[in-house]
Amino acid sequence: MKVFRGLPNDAARAPCALTIGNFDGVHRGHQALLARVRAASQALGLEAAVMTFEPHPREYFARRSGDLSRAPARIANLRDKLEDLSKAGIDRVIVEHFNEQFASISPEDFTQRVLVDGLHVKWLMVGDDFCYGAKRAGNVEMLKEAGRRHGFQVETLPTVREGDQRISSSAVRAALAAGDLQATGALLGHPYAMSGHVIHGAKLGRTLGFPTLNLRVAHRPAVQGIFVVQVHGLADQPLPAVASLGVRPTVEDAGRMLLEVHIFDYDRPCYGKLVRVEFLQKLRDEEKYVDLDTLTAAIHRDAEQARAWFAGNRLQHDPRSANSSTARAGALTATDRI
Repeated sequence: MKVFRGLPNDAARAPCALTIGNFDGVHRGHQALLARVRAASQALGLEAAVMTFEPHPREYFARRSGDLSRAPARIANLRDKLEDLSKAGIDRVIVEHFNEQFASISPEDFTQRVLVDGLHVKWLMVGDDFCYGAKRAGNVEMLKEAGRRHGFQVETLPTVREGDQRISSSAVRAALAAGDLQATGALLGHPYAMSGHVIHGAKLGRTLGFPTLNLRVAHRPAVQGIFVVQVHGLADQPLPAVASLGVRPTVEDAGRMLLEVHIFDYDRPCYGKLVRVEFLQKLRDEEKYVDLDTLTAAIHRDAEQARAWFAGNRLQHDPRSANSSTARAGALTATDRI
């Protein structure tokens, strides 16, 4: 899969079937949509393409207003989003930097400069409530009319539902905020995970008897707390661990978000390695303790709980088991708004 930061240059442009959206989490609704884009691209002899944004437009406007509480919590970082888009069979992804210039583009300029000249779009899928251009002035009917003028086809899609539930990024965020990892996995079609390169930390965990590998978290995540996890990328099989995802209020007050993972019975150097941390069970919320001794006792309890969880749940979360979260993914009823 080819990834472009901004519109491709002239030599790299190719006619495509395109969809546009944030794709935070690439949940099962997104997956159904991407399958439709891929099918259209194959039928028409085009490349399957996605345009997404960094930062999330709502995050950009929240920062501009000075009220970060209006920004949505992130389900996935950009690396994980691109990995999921690649698994969905997308040929090219355009990561558009969402800034003042892009936010102020008119609907007409968006059509001409981005879709026609920039991406050579021949087929486009959007939600039936899709808006584009400055102040969201463009709508689907305007887009379809532009398509008739410029020679690209526009399709819209209904909402994906499973029973009475709408499958959406908002639903995934709600499940993560509630600590319901089973519901999260059902919405995503796979267990929830984060990836990143292992960075150097303050080495406090080693001092306390619980050495950790640390992953930087650049955005406010949709989930926080203490978790049973397993770590992929360091051995042939995932390694059992306990993790803290939060701001470490007992040891610092900078508000810096960090994922700290203590792998059981493992003491090998792994700085710089790319790992994936799979979340299996939430144990509790993050807390601030009066001193390091109290913190150490809490970490010890968390580790014992996590070891006990693994002892009782190994078969259920064996990737070869028919009862795994991935195997539970069922049929959908439509395709999703992005």
